[in-house]
Amino acid sequence: MPHWMFKGSGVTRTANLILSGLVGMFLTVGHIGAVLAEATPLPRPRPAEAGPREPLATQKPPPARQPATPGVDFVPSGPDAAQSAEEGEVAHACRIRLSEQGIVAPDIPPLEGPGGCGAPDAVRLESVRIVDGGSVELRPAPQVRCAMAETLAKWIRDDVAAAAAAAFGIPLRAIENFDSYSCRGRNRVSGAKISEHGRANAMDVTRVLLHDGTAVAVTDPVASRDFRERLRTSACAHFTTVLGPGSDGYHEDHVHLDLAERRSGYRICQWNIADAQSADPPLPRPRPPGAQAD
Repeated sequence: MPHWMFKGSGVTRTANLILSGLVGMFLTVGHIGAVLAEATPLPRPRPAEAGPREPLATQKPPPARQPATPGVDFVPSGPDAAQSAEEGEVAHACRIRLSEQGIVAPDIPPLEGPGGCGAPDAVRLESVRIVDGGSVELRPAPQVRCAMAETLAKWIRDDVAAAAAAAFGIPLRAIENFDSYSCRGRNRVSGAKISEHGRANAMDVTRVLLHDGTAVAVTDPVASRDFRERLRTSACAHFTTVLGPGSDGYHEDHVHLDLAERRSGYRICQWNIADAQSADPPLPRPRPPGAQAD
């Protein structure tokens, strides 16, 4: 009997029995724990190449999503993206045709302005190669959309140069541009509908210059009537709007040309060829209400 167990009365013996049972129970639990500890596998050692584990307190959180970078162009999707891609392909094909035809028309930055002004595909039309191998300059070079530049070049090459040679027997040297891109209302009237000039879709012609230095005003009643009639007929075939003397009182000293799109393909050709035999040049008519001027 262990030395701490007491001898004596029955109560004492009962207490000793209880203490002996408790000691046995603790010894048994300790033995079971030792057995379980030996049976439980220890975690494998961390590989040497992995390096020491960073304490949780110093581990870095995953990087936050960065906001959109300022100045980066928005890439459209859906129908707008398809339309933009199609317009880009059309403009690219137009520039290739200009180059192949010997038309000098370098790209310029997109034109932008308030109220719908501007053009994303603008060029500066500097010169046009004609059939005899020479070239015709535009002075100053108009800033127009690529499609307008292509139409102007075709008109100059196929019709204006030939008309000048037939009427004067002298090659065409240049065409004077009175106005091209200009963000404004029609006829520079405040509050008027935006002009095709504001869309880089128009040019005003004042004179043609020949290689001998002769300048011929396209609205001069004294100039060759045949020449002016050929210009009017061909211009009305190439452009959707032609406004000259007699149209609205705003185009007596120049001719306006544009490629405005209208419902059902409607075209406007208003250019009176004055008779050189008239004693006095005709006065401009009062501008009628709703005139299609530009």
